[in-house]
Amino acid sequence: MARRSAKPEPTHTVVLECIAQTCPHCGEAMWIDYENDRSVVTMTGVVRLRLKVRRCQNADCPRYHKPYRPECEGSWALPKHEFGLDVLAVIGNRRYRHHETVGEIHAHLREQGVVISERSVTNQLDRYDELVALSLQANERIQELLKQQGRVILAIDGLQPDMGHEVLWVVRECLSGEVLCARALLSCSQADLSKLLGEVKQGLPVPVVALVSDGQQSLRKAIAQTFPDAPHGLCHFHYLREAARPIYEADRHAKKELKKQVRQIRPLERKAAKRDDALGGIIHDYCQAVRSALTDDGRPPLTASGLRLHQRLTAIVSSLARVRQKGDFQPN
Repeated sequence: MARRSAKPEPTHTVVLECIAQTCPHCGEAMWIDYENDRSVVTMTGVVRLRLKVRRCQNADCPRYHKPYRPECEGSWALPKHEFGLDVLAVIGNRRYRHHETVGEIHAHLREQGVVISERSVTNQLDRYDELVALSLQANERIQELLKQQGRVILAIDGLQPDMGHEVLWVVRECLSGEVLCARALLSCSQADLSKLLGEVKQGLPVPVVALVSDGQQSLRKAIAQTFPDAPHGLCHFHYLREAARPIYEADRHAKKELKKQVRQIRPLERKAAKRDDALGGIIHDYCQAVRSALTDDGRPPLTASGLRLHQRLTAIVSSLARVRQKGDFQPN
């Protein structure tokens, strides 16, 4: 059945850049060649991912002009998929832990604000089963692909759909974009993660030259224990989020204080609705502009929603002042 409604518009944009800036094969610099946009439906909204894709410019390199996509792209969604891994984890968790039907899972996601059809829930459940199956059997196609590459770069990330439940750990190979392992673990201790990474390492036909993850201490120690000779890079987004945390807290407080000053916008809208003259329409339009500014949230730390709200309210006040100077607006 074809889609009967338009796809939801992204609520915010996240820019993803490659951590590696040199070709993993020849060592030459890889330049940003083009950008790709993709929208991903997550549990917190629709995100537009802006990917800075690099390519090797060395004509003698086997990876000449082959795209190298940002390593952390795989922590958002599977290749060519619309729904994020967090949605995938919720579907699998509610199916196999709570034994819910597809209809019950669909109803739960809709209550959480996720725009998804019942058929898509079934499709995502199939993808979840495939990811789990990857950890249970060797994939000859992936093995052959890795042998042709001669090396692998691993990205590791964990997704916890509900607090206190299992975390779905996904290990992805960055050069090929293939998911090598996906397994749900109740404990995120160093011992359990080391065991998981050790199984991945044993199944690789080529050496691991680098790894990417967040800054979780148990994961960092597990990587150092399992891959002592491979360089380990931390995700740039996590660095930025932690560095900007004081600014984010100040911005959130500023936004709360700004909202206090415009809480009486709803009564003004009701009064304007009762008027049948042009002034009523003007008041209504300004009220709509204020309401739009209040609901326009950004994704920290990439967007300061409090600062954006201040800018928009300032623009509205300036517009009101200009109208009043012209004499077209005389408030009662």
